[in-house]
Amino acid sequence: MESIYDIIKQITLADEAARRAARRQWDSLAKPLGSLGVFEDMIAKLAALKGDTDVRMDDRRLLVFCADNGVVRQGVTQCESDVTAKVAVALAENRSSVSPMARYANCRVIPADVGMLDFPGHKDVLDRRVRNGTDDLSLGPAMTRDECLAAMLSGAKLARENAADGADILLIGEMGIGNTTSSSAVICSLLGLDPADVVGRGAGLSASGLARKREVIRRALALNKPDPTDAVDVLTKVGGLDLAAMCGAYLGAAACNTPAVIDGFISAAAALCATLLCPAAEKALFPSHNSGERRGAAVLDVFDLAAPLCAEMRLGEGGGAVMLLPLLDMALLLYRSGQSFDRLGIEAYTPQE
Repeated sequence: MESIYDIIKQITLADEAARRAARRQWDSLAKPLGSLGVFEDMIAKLAALKGDTDVRMDDRRLLVFCADNGVVRQGVTQCESDVTAKVAVALAENRSSVSPMARYANCRVIPADVGMLDFPGHKDVLDRRVRNGTDDLSLGPAMTRDECLAAMLSGAKLARENAADGADILLIGEMGIGNTTSSSAVICSLLGLDPADVVGRGAGLSASGLARKREVIRRALALNKPDPTDAVDVLTKVGGLDLAAMCGAYLGAAACNTPAVIDGFISAAAALCATLLCPAAEKALFPSHNSGERRGAAVLDVFDLAAPLCAEMRLGEGGGAVMLLPLLDMALLLYRSGQSFDRLGIEAYTPQE
């Protein structure tokens, strides 16, 4: 029976020759060298991932992993767990916050249930359930290790299925009330940080609510003692089903040489877990924005990724990832334009000290 570790073994290194060729193509264009900054890096990285300078991004899909977190019982959120299912249905019916943005960006939205609480099902929400929400991580492990691995495998398979179906780029999003608590706990554990340095207000908390959220995470870390050298152990003990599935999706995308866009704080936590399990998976990771949550940018710094957007966003649902697409589209237009120095009769720029 296939496991997430079998998928990890399929992840290869990026094609550096293709990256260099894409750089040469950028440098041939009649503009100052490197003048599109991080967007030139991203297009070259796409070429390295695909092993081809003919970069395509026509078929784009947003995978939104939906699950509930038992820690909500500790009063760490402004709303109750039933909001997760309501937003998942709105995603399926194209009436959630991210829906008009996705339509503009020509991006298909695919919600998947990996563990929403008492969710009755919906014809347009994929059923990838592992269990009925997680346990309260402040009282014990959020799930079993086998359940965590099952959620990871579910995410990896969904990424692989969409890649095989023709997706050129995958965006990885989430919906799960309470998941800024679980993702903060994961980041605190993996990076050895205090909750006061990481934990923000999430979808909106009062000062007392924020203090309670930080204390809940401290208690969870002290009780569960997750092993920071084992990302699966951390996800099992203080993570969530959505986080585990997202981590798997990044690994699955990397195994298929398909780019996967990181949304914000929560998906960055999942991406961090993926790179700890397989450093080569970084080749498929494309950050969209520096989250408005505390330490959002610092998480990306761990695997040396620069996000092009810095707008204090914290929407969730993959909204920041979708906002990256029109900017990448414009970069690709220039990359493919053929407006070379020779064509315009301009002397080429050369590297200067």
